[in-house]
Amino acid sequence: MRENVDMASTFNARGAIDLGALAAQKSNQQKASAALASAPPGVVIDVTTATFEAAVIQQSMTVPIVLDLWAEWCGPCKQLSPILERLAAEAGGRWVLAKVDVDAEQQIAAAFQVQSIPSVFAVIKGQPIPLFQGALPEAQIRQFLDELLRVAAEQGVAGTVGATPADEAEPAEAPEASVDPRFEAAYTAIEAADWSAAKVAYDAILTETPGDADALAGRALVDVYARTDGRPEPADAPLLVAADYAVLAGDWERAFELGITAVRESSGEDREAARQRVLEFFQMAGDDPAVPQARRALASALF
Repeated sequence: MRENVDMASTFNARGAIDLGALAAQKSNQQKASAALASAPPGVVIDVTTATFEAAVIQQSMTVPIVLDLWAEWCGPCKQLSPILERLAAEAGGRWVLAKVDVDAEQQIAAAFQVQSIPSVFAVIKGQPIPLFQGALPEAQIRQFLDELLRVAAEQGVAGTVGATPADEAEPAEAPEASVDPRFEAAYTAIEAADWSAAKVAYDAILTETPGDADALAGRALVDVYARTDGRPEPADAPLLVAADYAVLAGDWERAFELGITAVRESSGEDREAARQRVLEFFQMAGDDPAVPQARRALASALF
């Protein structure tokens, strides 16, 4: 599979899990549903092996295709997909979101050499282009899409799908879905990559409700963002640093393995710091299927 090197080099390679809070996930799903209700037909499609040639390859000759490779069990996928759906609806057909369930369509996943999900690719004129892995904040996703449209236009791919006739009345604007106001400041700060402000916002929530699971997960995730801060993973990264990057890629199994190895190989304060880091990963991962086994492995490493 040949990459479009010029385009790939313009994108930030960092993958991340968006917000990490169930409240944000619910809000994103509500917003996506509202936006799709008034969007042109065909802006979000489910793709199978049987429909891939027509829906993706052929259609990419006239409009950019964004492939969202996901699975039902994938927590980060449930955070990312609604954001992509809403942005596709807002784009009004200038690009198409093609969703691929990798469990059901393993042939497509193998063709794209998918190592972890969510994985996002673009297709322009039949050419696949890797975009990112993991669930990025919306502000960064928009940057990817803006660049995608620019590159597509340069290649003469600037059509639309489901275009509304010029004399047809504009659809009514969908109402904005409500978001828990306690989290507004944190979400805004995360979208602006202002990690200090996000920490302050989450800390304020935790001062009032110390056990708030969403705030604990969000606060832990912001720490991961701050520690990595958009930098590529070092080739010789220490265990806990490599674990942070695994979290950003949504690879919980690797994150847990690295963190627990750090627990086993350290002692004293370093061991306690590694243990706390793994516990934060559990908080962020929520009900990911990798958590129960990792909890047992952590207990074994400690005792």
